[in-house]
Amino acid sequence: MTPVILLAEARKSADVTDWPARIGWLVGLVLFIALVYWLMREGWKWRGTLQGDIPELPTAPDEPGETRLTMSGRYHGSTTAGQWLDRIVAHGLGTRSRVRLTLTDAGLEVERPGAADFFVPTAALREARLDKGIAGKVLTEGGLLVVTWAHGDRLIDSGFRSDRAAEHTEWVHTLNQMTDKTEGAR
Repeated sequence: MTPVILLAEARKSADVTDWPARIGWLVGLVLFIALVYWLMREGWKWRGTLQGDIPELPTAPDEPGETRLTMSGRYHGSTTAGQWLDRIVAHGLGTRSRVRLTLTDAGLEVERPGAADFFVPTAALREARLDKGIAGKVLTEGGLLVVTWAHGDRLIDSGFRSDRAAEHTEWVHTLNQMTDKTEGAR
């Protein structure tokens, strides 16, 4: 044999991949990710337990009255009023979903496919405003319709975003007119 061929055979590199170690790291990573998701789920359930004092959500009356406004869009969640990061998860209020809002003289009907519907009576409405964020969702200035309402002994902010953002201003104006009338009646 020639010295060049012997030299080439002697320089053969070792296998680079250590498959058992690589599989071990992969299994460890998958278990770590599963643990993180499990802890997040347990935290969500614990938050719901802590908010167990929140009464059941009202449902829409059989005769809600004449429709003032309707809107379709997204429900981004509910928080304790004035604390935009304190998400409320009890009774499904923390579940984001599509939404159809209907405002009548009786109140605000919130229909959510895949999540629990609820109703906010006119007497419970406190105010409406345009804002830029609510727990876990930040938008451009004025991109979110936030409705403040009373439920039990809590004030709650619920965030909605219309499919047509131009509707937000009309909703704020109409809701605030309704709350002014109910405030005067008390």
